[in-house]
Amino acid sequence: MNSREAKLKAFDRLLTIMDDLREKCPWDKEQTMETLRHLTIEEVYELGDSILENDLEEIKKELGDLLLHIVFYSKIGAEQKAFDIADVTNSICEKLITRHPHIYGDVEVANADDVKQNWEQIKLKEGKKSVLQGVPKSLPAMVKANRIQDKVAGVGFDWEEPNQVWLKVEEELAELKSETENGTTETIENELGDVFFSLINYARFLNVNPENALERTNKKFIRRFNYLEGKANEIGRSLKDMSLKEMDVFWEEAKKI
Repeated sequence: MNSREAKLKAFDRLLTIMDDLREKCPWDKEQTMETLRHLTIEEVYELGDSILENDLEEIKKELGDLLLHIVFYSKIGAEQKAFDIADVTNSICEKLITRHPHIYGDVEVANADDVKQNWEQIKLKEGKKSVLQGVPKSLPAMVKANRIQDKVAGVGFDWEEPNQVWLKVEEELAELKSETENGTTETIENELGDVFFSLINYARFLNVNPENALERTNKKFIRRFNYLEGKANEIGRSLKDMSLKEMDVFWEEAKKI
C-alpha cells in the first residue's frame, strides 16, 4: 500500500488536474453543481453495483469517479467564494470529532448501538429539530424507509426483539389480504406500503440491508431469465410462443447453475 506521503501527493495531483480542466476544457468549464448532480447520482449507483459484485478493481475505479465529483463541486464552490476542498475536508473532520466523543472525549460506550444513539442525540444538540431531518427527501422509497427506521431506533423508538417485528409483518399481511378482498385501490396501496415498511424493519433486525437483498434477487432473476432466453434461442423458439411449463424446464436448470 502507498505511504501517507504518496497518498497526499496523489490527491494534490488530482487537484492540479481539476484546476487545468476547469480552465482549459470546454466541457468542464461549462459544468455547474446542477449539471453535475444527476451524473453524481449515477456514479454512486455504479459504485453500489461494483460493491455488490465484489469487483475490487471496479470499486477502485468508481471511487475515483466519485472523488473527482467531490473535487469538482469543491472547485466550483471556490470559484463562487463559498468553500473549497479544505473547507469540505475540515468540515467532515470536525463533524467526526464532535460525533465520536468516545474517541475524542470522555464518553464511554459498550457497543455500536451506543455509538448510534449518541450520534443521534448529538445531532439534536447541534440544532436539528428532528432525528429525521437528515433523511434526504429524494432517496428511493426503500432506502428512505430503512434510514427512517434506523434513525428513530437510534433514539430508542424501536421494537425489542425480531419476533415482535415479524408479528407486525403478519398483522400487516392480514390487513392487506382483507383489503384485496373488500377494499379499494387506495386502501390496498396503503396496506401494501405498510407490508413493505414492516418487512424492511424486519430486515434491519436480521442485520440484512433490504436494498442489497432485493438487488441481489434482481440480479439472480436477470441471470436466470437470460439463461431461459438463451436456451429458447438454441432450440429456435420464441418465449411468447412457449408455455409456462416449457419455460419452467429451463428455469429450473438455471436455478442449478
